[in-house]
Amino acid sequence: MERIKNAERELEPLFREIEEICLINSKKVMDAFREHHLSESHFSSTTGYGYNDIGRDTIEKIYATIFKCDDALVRSQFISGSHALTVTLFALLRPGDTLFSISGTPYDTLHEVIGIKENASSLKSFGVSYEEIDLVDNDFDYKKIEEVLKQKTIKVIEIQRSKGYSNRKSIALNKVEKVISLIKKVSPTTIIMVDNCYCEFVTEKEPTEVGADVVVGSLIKNLGGGITPNGAYVVGKKELIQLVAERLTVPGEGKEVGPSLGMNKLILQGLYMAPSVVMNALKVAILTAKVLENMGYEVEPKALEKRCDIVQNIIFHNPDKLIKYVQGIQKGSPVDSHSLALPWNMPGYDDQVIMASGSFTQGSSIEFSCDGPIREPYIAYQQGSVTYEYGKLGLYEAIKNLDTISDEMITRNSKGID
Repeated sequence: MERIKNAERELEPLFREIEEICLINSKKVMDAFREHHLSESHFSSTTGYGYNDIGRDTIEKIYATIFKCDDALVRSQFISGSHALTVTLFALLRPGDTLFSISGTPYDTLHEVIGIKENASSLKSFGVSYEEIDLVDNDFDYKKIEEVLKQKTIKVIEIQRSKGYSNRKSIALNKVEKVISLIKKVSPTTIIMVDNCYCEFVTEKEPTEVGADVVVGSLIKNLGGGITPNGAYVVGKKELIQLVAERLTVPGEGKEVGPSLGMNKLILQGLYMAPSVVMNALKVAILTAKVLENMGYEVEPKALEKRCDIVQNIIFHNPDKLIKYVQGIQKGSPVDSHSLALPWNMPGYDDQVIMASGSFTQGSSIEFSCDGPIREPYIAYQQGSVTYEYGKLGLYEAIKNLDTISDEMITRNSKGID
């Protein structure tokens, strides 16, 4: 624990800055609650068609206010962030249209959605074309983006801010703002969709405030605050949100249907807690970076770098160390701490994945978790922690478990084992 205490002393000024951002975002949430006169009556539940669900409708007004945009769709009927992204893409694209990713290859779970990996239900199978270009030095390739937009009609541009299972840096909002300005100048009708997963409330602004047309995220990540048990949100321009709503529900009915099934209070409580929970997750990520840096490991981002999301990478260059670290996170989890995390063939991924997620909500990544594909360069992707103290205790278990690798090597060498 001494390594953690030493790191904390170095990080104290940075922690104060994160607390200031938390206060700004907390005020944003409180102001939205007040503006829309949030009342206990909004916690009521609807079933069946979900007509006239005033709580659901108020939640969506609150989200639109927080994101400073026209409209929002916040529903438990979304299974995950990937599901919300899928529904949005199918809502916005038609046969003959082109989807253009300007942040490299999207997250693994979208490969079959787009048709990067063959699937009979993909966008590709419906006649939607797909193109992508990589980032250059962790920034957009502005020149190439401009060339493509001048050469052909692009219906939707997709930007994934968080790194996913890649080696690149997550994308800062000032870079998103710069590229949106370029796109709107060259091709004003192109729809810009931002995958905002892991990024909400990390900074003072959201992508809709810098020109994004549609923004998508999950409620078992940042904005669920560790309370909301499922769902996702889509925010942006009114006419685009209507298209997404009609793809999720029924054309002609859109946002008017969809029962809340007792979720309204949980969605609102999660949003209420989200600024504080994101702050704690950021502090744990920074502490992790500093401790692992001090231990000689490569990390991304580095402890003192400006953050775009809650994800912390530890690059082990060794499968055994990756596995040991993730297993240590599982030991430090509140649920299934006695379980041994092992690599497995996870749906939607090409490589085996090891995942520690001893969380109250299955797959929640705002709760303390860590995962990584078993492939070079063997990166652990750590995120979350609803409190700083629990995250610190989990980190302690992870580095303690990592230390056992050295002990095992000493034992093996003493026995003459290669």
